[in-house]
Amino acid sequence: MFFTFYEKTIFWYLYAFTLLVGISISLMAGKFEDRIPTWQYLIYGIGYGTITYGIVKLGYMIMPYLDKNAAKDITKFLDVYGPQNIFHYLMLIFIVAVGEEIFWRGYVQQQLKQFTTPFWAVLITSLLFSLSLAISGFLPGALAAIIAGILWGALYEWKKSLPLIIVTHIVFVLLLFLVLPLF
Repeated sequence: MFFTFYEKTIFWYLYAFTLLVGISISLMAGKFEDRIPTWQYLIYGIGYGTITYGIVKLGYMIMPYLDKNAAKDITKFLDVYGPQNIFHYLMLIFIVAVGEEIFWRGYVQQQLKQFTTPFWAVLITSLLFSLSLAISGFLPGALAAIIAGILWGALYEWKKSLPLIIVTHIVFVLLLFLVLPLF
């Protein structure tokens, strides 16, 4: 992950490649759950993705009271790593959101449950998930990743549906980057 954020000019290609490797590992070694019908995970996914966006938006509105440079940090990060063209948006929707959920919630979280309780598996996975943004120096994003990771990890444990988590993540990024950007 360090090298993904280190090479800013080819970030999107490295990050997509890293997640494709994560997807491959997950598919070969993991087992995914989907215990709800398609119509439910689509409807729930839209709802939970919107709720996640609302929590992040609320955090964005509160952040300037806690850190006066937060808005500048977010803008700086998005200028470097944010999606810039249609190809980036397609990778974000079809590789990044899908890959992060398959790897982090579908594989890592499930593997951790072999050694600990679901609560700790969700928490540890969320912390590990947020490290990718913390490595880049983007602490507001790392905090948002912890919160989203806990929400999505708990949702996966509750509903037992990886497609639900993927739809939730896709709805969240669509709202965040296309429909209702933070600024």
